[in-house]
Amino acid sequence: MSIDALTDYLLQYGSIVIFILLFFGIVGIPSPEESLIFLIGVLIAQHQLQLFPSLIAAILGALTGMLTAYAGGRFIGYPLLHKVGKFIGLTKERWEKAEQSFKRRRKRTVLFGFYMPGIRQISPYFAGLTAMPFYQFIGLAVFGTILWVMPFLIAGYVLGRSFHVNPSYASLVGVFFLVVMIGWFLFKNVKSKKIVKN
Repeated sequence: MSIDALTDYLLQYGSIVIFILLFFGIVGIPSPEESLIFLIGVLIAQHQLQLFPSLIAAILGALTGMLTAYAGGRFIGYPLLHKVGKFIGLTKERWEKAEQSFKRRRKRTVLFGFYMPGIRQISPYFAGLTAMPFYQFIGLAVFGTILWVMPFLIAGYVLGRSFHVNPSYASLVGVFFLVVMIGWFLFKNVKSKKIVKN
């Protein structure tokens, strides 16, 4: 979908489209949702969308996606994994290793995983799959959602108020953020290898 078509949908259907896009962004294919949230902020600054309905729709869309993925992992994931694991090379030993690795980091993964495309889609699923307590998950998911949505929306709003921002440039925000995250992962990987060698 082009940015112009997306903008048209946002202006025409408002909060409903915001909710749906962020819901499917969490449970569906990883995509630069940061661009969408930034665009929403720009459109709010240009008085084309309303602040509170848009903000609430964005937070609820992402949070509902998190809860749906958690429920899928909790109630469907393990039986499905048990059935198809042997066909995809996921042995019991490999699964136990992956499970232990996630359990050690699951709180920070759920909380900060929003900032990593791909991780934000699989972290709630894994949280359900590893039977992370629901009260713990929902607390981290709510806090993480707000920490993720607010900065991008505020950035779009502030820049939209300060400058004439063409909505078609919003997609560059997601691309820029993705490049930064890849660079950060590469840096951490190289740094950890140097530590191991020393």
